Amino acid sequence: MKESFRQSMAWLHTWTGLMFGWLLFAMFVTGTAAYFQQEISRWMRPELAATADPVSATQAAMTYLRTREPDAESWFITPPSARNPVTEVFWQPKKEEGQSPTRRKRGETSATLDGHGHPVTVRETRGGYFLYRFHFDLHYMPVVWARYLVGAAAMFMLVAIVSGIVTHKKIFADFFMLRFGKGQRSWLDAHNVTAVFALPFYLMITYTGLVTLATQYMPWGVMANYASTDTFFEEVFPGRADVPRSGVAAPLVPVSSLMAMASRLWGGAGIGFVKVANPGDSTATITITRAADTAIAARGESMVFAGPSGTLLDRHVPEGGALATQSVMVGLHAGRYAGWGLRWLYFLSGIGGTIMVGSGLVLWTVKRRAKLPDPAHPHFGFRLVERLNIAAIAGLPAGLAAYFLANRLLPIAMDNRAEWEINSLFLIWAGVLLWACLRPQRRAWVESLSFAAALFAAVPIVNALTVSRNMLTGLVTGDWLFVAFDMAMVTVASALAWSAHKAARAKPNATRGTRQKNKELTTA
Repeated sequence: MKESFRQSMAWLHTWTGLMFGWLLFAMFVTGTAAYFQQEISRWMRPELAATADPVSATQAAMTYLRTREPDAESWFITPPSARNPVTEVFWQPKKEEGQSPTRRKRGETSATLDGHGHPVTVRETRGGYFLYRFHFDLHYMPVVWARYLVGAAAMFMLVAIVSGIVTHKKIFADFFMLRFGKGQRSWLDAHNVTAVFALPFYLMITYTGLVTLATQYMPWGVMANYASTDTFFEEVFPGRADVPRSGVAAPLVPVSSLMAMASRLWGGAGIGFVKVANPGDSTATITITRAADTAIAARGESMVFAGPSGTLLDRHVPEGGALATQSVMVGLHAGRYAGWGLRWLYFLSGIGGTIMVGSGLVLWTVKRRAKLPDPAHPHFGFRLVERLNIAAIAGLPAGLAAYFLANRLLPIAMDNRAEWEINSLFLIWAGVLLWACLRPQRRAWVESLSFAAALFAAVPIVNALTVSRNMLTGLVTGDWLFVAFDMAMVTVASALAWSAHKAARAKPNATRGTRQKNKELTTA
């Protein structure tokens, strides 16, 4: 009975892993990269270099907005930080009576400022933020349906982890048994080692990912107690009601003193966000929100001040055990609170998860090929899985390299430039899938991995030819971000090239058909 249960768990582990394996691989790759999304965004906007003091930069941004949009409904300011050297501002234009709001182009209601409040011209890109959003919102499809799909994949991932723990009764012993050049045994070892390497992380990241969107996946509690979801969120995250302008002009107090007060009351925590409602009016308010990277809880506290006088009007602190728990779960998943050491641990654990999923996909085909009646001519379903494996494991990395290359090669003034960077990723990804379908399976692996390696190796070269910041100049000037990024590209290129080399030298195991023919010849 005990062995039968373990075998049923093995079946469950195998098929749950395969059904959403390709999507999970993409989620792991992009989610892992997102732990350095700020650094990726800085690399993809090489025009940004100087750092600034958050307080003085915010005050300078207020001056810019007062000149640029004095009658706006509200201003939104994200101060610079250690990981983002510029001030990001956004404004909500004044509503015109009798006119419905119009959709505006990117840049018409936002700006990037330096520490002195001067606009900075940067190339249009979504940078690392796209990778962060893709790992749970996907692309080219409605966000709601994407999140349901991602949620289903996360649930299957959780089932695969738990069933895998039950199935591999010697999993911890197998952690120390990484054998190379042994075919199926090597793939199983790689799968086991990476599975045990960061098992608590995989459980945490999968469970917290589900909890993050729990109200979407399980809305029945909200539906049973609230007339609408808007009412629920207004109660959970209360804010001050909008107050119409009085028409009486009043200057704003210096925001620097308010930021200092808020930081002091929060024990020295940084400021993540500043909102000004009704700027320039006697009813103006200034809302300051604690930075998300200063505590493990993602829901930052906020303070509301009267704009003309600076009087503290209100303090918003997440209340209730459920909200506090959900806030910590989101914080654990996003990892924004993590310092450099812990962020690297998140990143390396994510790499381990990527290898775990990828090796599991390959292992599925390796184990089953030898059991086919004619391994040299597998059925359509088996060939489809093999081609999708190539597209996921080699195609997505190739697409990511193309994303970085497009950032350097596309014309700066190109319309919809940011979207075409993203399109480049998916075009290359689709191209690898098409190539995998046209080529023999083994050659498709070698050629696709080699192609991805070449693209990553080209990133530092193209970067050096197109911008003045690169590994060589970084070593001289101390621009370590560009040094680290080029080194990361070379490392990934080397790993992919090594994989292509191993795929080229791999010798197929004796197949079932071959063994049967040899047996018949021997007995004849």
